[in-house]
Amino acid sequence: MGKEVGLEENTEDAKYMVMPWCQENQSMNVGNKPFERVEQLKYLGTTLTNQNCIHEEIKSSLKSGNACYHSVQNLLSSILLSKNIKTEIYRTIILPVVLYAFANWSLTFARNIG
Repeated sequence: MGKEVGLEENTEDAKYMVMPWCQENQSMNVGNKPFERVEQLKYLGTTLTNQNCIHEEIKSSLKSGNACYHSVQNLLSSILLSKNIKTEIYRTIILPVVLYAFANWSLTFARNIG
């Protein structure tokens, strides 16, 4: 027989999440492999929770921004750089890291709420 052509599922990384209003105790399987049920998952760089809560996402973004700040702290505290250059470093390096996930919020969280 010829080889089948089509999509193949990656069951090793597959996970699923159930929203609170649909809390059935069913498991999901593909063939004999069960999917892992989670209460939160990362999708397009945004952490989604089954409670539709953004507190953890805010903390995560601030933590990333803090790590980014500490990586350029020597530049920002340097007396050799002007205030304008330090402001540009902040605007081009730190701020985008903090705001990156927020760009998807109107698409993901608003859709889940409405």
